[in-house]
Amino acid sequence: MFIVDTDVHNYWSSAEVLLPYLEPYWRDFLVRGEKPGPRGSFPHGHRPWLHPEGFSRHDIRPETEEDNYLIMKEKHLDLYDIDVAILTADEPLEASTLANYHYANALVKAYNDYMIDWWLPKDSRFKGSIIISPTDPHGAAAEIRRLGGHKDIVQVLASHGSQRPYGDPFYHPIYEACAEVGLPFAIHFGGQGGVNHNAVASGPTAYYWETHALLSQPAMTHVVSMISNGVFEKYPDLYFVVIECGVSWVPSLMWRLDANFKALRKETPWLKMLPSEYCRRNIRFSTQPLEQPQNVRHLWETLEHMDGQNTLLFASDYPHWDFDAPTNLHIPPAWRDKVMGLNALEVYKRIEAPAASARVA
Repeated sequence: MFIVDTDVHNYWSSAEVLLPYLEPYWRDFLVRGEKPGPRGSFPHGHRPWLHPEGFSRHDIRPETEEDNYLIMKEKHLDLYDIDVAILTADEPLEASTLANYHYANALVKAYNDYMIDWWLPKDSRFKGSIIISPTDPHGAAAEIRRLGGHKDIVQVLASHGSQRPYGDPFYHPIYEACAEVGLPFAIHFGGQGGVNHNAVASGPTAYYWETHALLSQPAMTHVVSMISNGVFEKYPDLYFVVIECGVSWVPSLMWRLDANFKALRKETPWLKMLPSEYCRRNIRFSTQPLEQPQNVRHLWETLEHMDGQNTLLFASDYPHWDFDAPTNLHIPPAWRDKVMGLNALEVYKRIEAPAASARVA
């Protein structure tokens, strides 16, 4: 089976790896202001909750970048015969929490150069994401255009913690640049804190587990905003990928949107289709974390209502504690080829199904 893992986190041992890629002015910010040390020293706004166990599996604790790659190769890429692993970074997504967007732009630019220099050449299975800071859409668009032509870059990625819903015209320079270079725009769970102060609609949560259970709330807002603001009329070929936000909420949200649109469509006359039709055409969802009802057929019926056979993309979330192995993905057996890899080929145009001989030794 051809497998594309759309969410593989490539950790670093320390934010110090960014120092060679930062201009002296910003390097001084990081060294004197943040004191790079263990992972987690990357600058970001503080969250109201704390993770009680840490984000990574306890059996994966690399000390260096090389260890990180070798462990990933042994415990994930080779173990599950992964054909393509899309790197989604980790701490760099938190740049979206910084009020100083100049600094945020410098940090994500440094990470992107580091990722291209160190990670992409390491394994032919790796594909990269351009990390952006959406707090400065024009700066983000410049970064997309700077790196968007790289053959192993397959998407633009931001945190799903934001100051505004992502359909807001404020962000449209990002989508213009994505359309120009032919890359999908993806959001990944996280980035709450700092300027993105609320993880959920009613206010800050106290515990990580409740936050994790509610992680779909911002994603719901962004999906509705992208559709209602006409992003997919303006950029009809743009794919919007929602990573690590659950999926079972999608059908009920589309039912409500379609019903309300029929009654109130005069507010958004630029929309030519039902919201659910835009969703099926332009929006894709990662499988991780896939909801786990006691009766799996309840999940399958829900997924059928969102055309899951065509709208789901496999994601493991390696190496996080709630990692989903390809062998444990509870989807209808007839969907496996499409969800595990073939759907990704339609979204990530630069990925081709490789011959077995092309894999890393």
